[in-house]
Amino acid sequence: MSKKPNSDAPPSGRRLRTPRLFRNWISMLGILLSVSAVFAFILLFAIDLMAETSNPYMGILCYLIAPFFFFSGCGLMLIGYWLQRRHRKKTKGKATPLVLSIDLSRKSDQKRLIGFALVSVGFLLITAFGSYQSYHTMETVSFCGKACHEPMEPQFVAYQHSPHAHVACAECHVGSGATAYVKTKINGMRQLYHQTMGDFSRPIVLHDREKRPTQETCEKCHWRESHVGTVAKTFRYYLADEENTPWTIRMQINVGGGDPAEGKVSGVHWHMNIANQIEFISTDDGQEIPWVRMTDIDGKVTEFKTPDFDGNIADHTIKKMDCMDCHNRAAHQFKSPNEAVDRAMTMGKIDPTMPWAKMKAVKALTDPYADSTEALAKIDEYLRAEYPDDKRVETLVTEVQSIYKKNFFPGMKADWRAYPDNLSHKNWAGCFRCHDGNHKATTGDLKIKASDCTSCHIITSQGSTVEELAKYTPKGLDFLHIDSEYEDYDCAECHTGGNQEE
Repeated sequence: MSKKPNSDAPPSGRRLRTPRLFRNWISMLGILLSVSAVFAFILLFAIDLMAETSNPYMGILCYLIAPFFFFSGCGLMLIGYWLQRRHRKKTKGKATPLVLSIDLSRKSDQKRLIGFALVSVGFLLITAFGSYQSYHTMETVSFCGKACHEPMEPQFVAYQHSPHAHVACAECHVGSGATAYVKTKINGMRQLYHQTMGDFSRPIVLHDREKRPTQETCEKCHWRESHVGTVAKTFRYYLADEENTPWTIRMQINVGGGDPAEGKVSGVHWHMNIANQIEFISTDDGQEIPWVRMTDIDGKVTEFKTPDFDGNIADHTIKKMDCMDCHNRAAHQFKSPNEAVDRAMTMGKIDPTMPWAKMKAVKALTDPYADSTEALAKIDEYLRAEYPDDKRVETLVTEVQSIYKKNFFPGMKADWRAYPDNLSHKNWAGCFRCHDGNHKATTGDLKIKASDCTSCHIITSQGSTVEELAKYTPKGLDFLHIDSEYEDYDCAECHTGGNQEE
């Protein structure tokens, strides 16, 4: 009885052609994986293009993960091809090849084909759903803060206690336009590389000015033409004495505005590049500014420089002043020990009647520690030793430890000392980077006015008692310093944010 020829075998004397060498389950699985990767790439790219805000980590999904699955599929295809060739050489073409041969007249092949089609469609649906979910997961605040847990932990924790805590990271950290779109994708892949290699800087420092949020980004919410007038503020401090003497300053901050259409260009926002344009050169990431150029509303240009500046501007990058040059810690604020303790005492989280509580809390926060575990243990040990018989020490320890966990990160060398806040002038030079009286015009006798306590704000009341604070003075008071011999000093020359004498 003659044996029925195997339909899968190649005709006698004919070599198995290359395309047929890919007709095996391994290669077919590879084809499915590669097609799914291409499908996911196109889907993710389309979602990102149509989204209101771009996902900063989309580059990882599109240009790293999708290609990984694509080339993995190609690898499976080659493995199937290699096994097919190996099988053919080993059997010298006598044994049944591994190629797939589907005969729809056979019920078994019909079932296999239907099963493969269902699996393929299901896999594509899972790919689509997974890609969509991955996209939205990667644009969440939690992902931005926790995916790169060690390097980004300080920024993530500080962000959660900032005025922008309800604004998604991508809202600020992804610029508008095609150039910003491409840079964001590349930057996301770069961050993944450095996180994997562990070679990121400690603390994280933004050296490239072009990678910070732009003025246009801020203006999505903060319309600069609308700024005008004054803002009332109350600052409550506690002295580092036995009584933790309260000291309150109430003032009107001259916010002003930079748009001539809204009135006189004046106040802090005189610098907003509407009527006037300010350009400058900084020698150390914005903290030292030896040269300034002002172009006023009439187009008049005036240059100012400090005595020690060499005057050769060609050797430096000229930067145009924008929101971030002053509001540089708008969403990632690391509070200084003095500021954090003052706030806790004002809110009643630390009892101001505990003797020397201000000074001892600041000392506990500023002492050097190897890591957070040691810090929390030693804070507990030190404060309990200082108040052995005071039941209020439990609350004091809990709050000081809480302040530490929110603002100090020894592993990343991150705290208020690592990140200058230029919005004010108490602990950092801030306004006095330019308004220090040392910037003189290159021609003539004009110089940038040195700021004093009435330049940007009007002190309406100040003091430590109810009677003193009741003396409201609309025209303004001279700042009453504890010791008047320091009245000619810039605040940051003495105030560091962590000195226990404040």
